[in-house]
Amino acid sequence: MITRYKTIVAIALIVSATACKKDLALLPYNGISNEQVVGTTEGLQTATIGTYSLIKDPNYVRNYHIFTEYPSDNVSLSGTTTDPLFYAYNYQHQKNQVNVLAFWRKGYQAINSTNVVIEKVAESTDPVKNQLLGENYFLRAFIHFDLVKVFGRPYTDDNGESLGVMIKTKPDIHELPARSKVKEVYALVISDLLKAVKLMSSDKNNNFASKEVAMALLSRVYLYMGDYKNAFDYADQVIKSGRYTLVPSTSYAKYFTSIPELNLETIFAIRHTIKDDQQDAAIGSLYWGGSIGYGEMYASQPYRALVNKFPEDIRNSFVVPQYEKNDDGTIKKDAQGNPVLQNRNGYPKYFINKYSFQEGYETLSSPVVLRLAEMYLTRAESAFQLGRPNDALADVNVIRTRAGLSESALFSAGNMMGYTNVLDVILDERRLEFAFECQRKFDVFRNKRTMNRDYPGTHLASGQTTQQIPYTDPRVIFFIPEDDITLDPNLVQNP
Repeated sequence: MITRYKTIVAIALIVSATACKKDLALLPYNGISNEQVVGTTEGLQTATIGTYSLIKDPNYVRNYHIFTEYPSDNVSLSGTTTDPLFYAYNYQHQKNQVNVLAFWRKGYQAINSTNVVIEKVAESTDPVKNQLLGENYFLRAFIHFDLVKVFGRPYTDDNGESLGVMIKTKPDIHELPARSKVKEVYALVISDLLKAVKLMSSDKNNNFASKEVAMALLSRVYLYMGDYKNAFDYADQVIKSGRYTLVPSTSYAKYFTSIPELNLETIFAIRHTIKDDQQDAAIGSLYWGGSIGYGEMYASQPYRALVNKFPEDIRNSFVVPQYEKNDDGTIKKDAQGNPVLQNRNGYPKYFINKYSFQEGYETLSSPVVLRLAEMYLTRAESAFQLGRPNDALADVNVIRTRAGLSESALFSAGNMMGYTNVLDVILDERRLEFAFECQRKFDVFRNKRTMNRDYPGTHLASGQTTQQIPYTDPRVIFFIPEDDITLDPNLVQNP
């Protein structure tokens, strides 16, 4: 399974390992000096585009997805595999996990690229240069934030006192820093994002950073810290900026098939064009199986039960059951007249289409990182934590209304639909809205809850019927790659 992707990772690590031996003699950008790279506006633009391309690399974007979505309770893998994605899915992390090393190194390669620009370009009166400088501050914050979420414990565990990741703010390939505390990494992320907000003035499309993109990421950072006042304020500012609009109910089912720049709800996406389609190595390849793709990771039973509470909920359309077909192409029915589901290894096939069919291609998508719906639900969660539950429910209902729900399917103080806590309402709404978008794992653990995976899937060992991962479990985060601990004696391994 996934042989092509494993080959890509292996080649990347061979190149990376070679670079580790030679990087003391090489300059970035194939021997062009840093001064040449950023000495002109065109060079600065080229360097910045280069960093965007690094986070689009499957060793970064696909592996980040694997590490953050596969451990959630939204998905169910239908078979075992020797691919290292299995370690993420079943919480059996390895110290020498090949995809973790690829992600770690690609992340720091991208950070180094931003540092080249940030070190050489001063804030000025030139709005174009300031915009590009701001984009690099944004990208440096974005990547550090991704890294600390994967390798550092949730901030809310201990107010950020545990070890996070290396902070890199200079393009010094000789520097071998120790891991900074989680709170120190968050402080850098916030500082860089605030600089980005100040510097950026261009309304670039949503494949690039802008003032509002940085503000949206700030709202998420503050939410993950438990700083609900700032999370509320930045989400509110993005909502009221007027730059973004929720996709209407009539076209919501096709949201993820449109290219980002034509989607008014998307705040920031990692743009993939047709030539970027990784096919069997794409994020969507495991979620969808047709002429391309494997179709081996399905929507979990508890997620399906949640979204199926209201059959009219448009979000049901993101999960596509696969039925057996008769020779004439019609759906096969059982003796009771019910459609017969396809299965793999006894697991019913419920494909997921959030990473498929951009421009009609089965495995092409531009992963959405930030969108307006998140700002509403961040504002909702923050409002609840600030003692305003009615305001929180109002924002939840904005999202539910867009999902095609109305009247008795909307929440109020007098209609809690069996819930006893407004926070539970919000977290379930986030689960419904952002399923398969790399948010569920963090929502569970930052709220000091247990990931309950008591449902069928190969995450359960033979004879097991339950898997519960408390937020205190060491397996919530990944090991620092052992190869780089060998290279950097200042690094300390996670327990």
